[in-house]
Amino acid sequence: MELKKIVLTLFLLIFANKLNSAMILPQKFLSPYDVVKIQLNALKNNNSPSKNSGIKQVWLFAHPENRKSTGPFKKFQKMIYSKQYEHLIEHNTHTVKLIMNTSVKYIFGIEILNKNKEIFFYEWHVEKGNDLDCKNCWFTSAVSIPVNQGNTI
Repeated sequence: MELKKIVLTLFLLIFANKLNSAMILPQKFLSPYDVVKIQLNALKNNNSPSKNSGIKQVWLFAHPENRKSTGPFKKFQKMIYSKQYEHLIEHNTHTVKLIMNTSVKYIFGIEILNKNKEIFFYEWHVEKGNDLDCKNCWFTSAVSIPVNQGNTI
């Protein structure tokens, strides 16, 4: 059964972005790392297959409690285009490193090389949620203000 989960997760991570045809929904078998990678890959390719489809993918993994404060999708989309998060949109590369974890929360360090060749560091928090459609699935609960690490050479 565990091998089946691994194979399915790999399929979702590798082929979903290549196919760019359907959104990945929160699922119990997705790990916290999977959730972060799905969102970062979506933002990296934000306008494929359609304009802002990457932001829509991120919205699907926003923690249900956060959605209450961020409002509807259009408001969330506007927030992602703000100075705080704009570096994530159509970025060149990213790295994900685990900072800490518990049974209900993970914190990852995310390094982004944006399209202007600047490096930004984010802290990405993922927590279990009790969404009616996906109890105990992992969702993004917070993303920090970016720390500018400077330009690359």
